[in-house]
Order: sequence, then structure tokens, then C-alpha cells
Amino acid sequence: MLDAGKYYKTKKELKAAIGKGLLFNETSMFGKEYTPNGNVTMVGPCAHTCRKWYASITMENGLIKKVS
Repeated sequence: MLDAGKYYKTKKELKAAIGKGLLFNETSMFGKEYTPNGNVTMVGPCAHTCRKWYASITMENGLIKKVS
């Protein structure tokens, strides 16, 4: 799961970034989860202290295509 960290405080801010590159912090100790083509999951505003929202993000060519 990717951490929104200081980049997106709300899911609405993340949705406003459709068409742009994804800003994130990796949280997995088992390897990278980010992929420039496919689906990734993000938690925000902080994966470690405050999980208020989750998002499923479809990436295409390194850009955010869809957020749900």
C-alpha cells in the first residue's frame, strides 16, 4: 500500500491530480508496490498514524488515469 504522506491530504486532492504523475511514499518492507501501468492502492493522509481514506488508483504510462 502506498502512503499519501504530505502529498494528498484528502481523496478529493488525489482525484484532482488525475492526468499527473503520482506522488507517494512506499510502505512495504517486501519490495516496491508502485507500478507505472496497472492498479495501486493508497492510504491517507498517513499510513502510520491516521488512516482516514483509501483509494484504488489506475495508472497508465506513469500518469493517474482513474481514482476510486
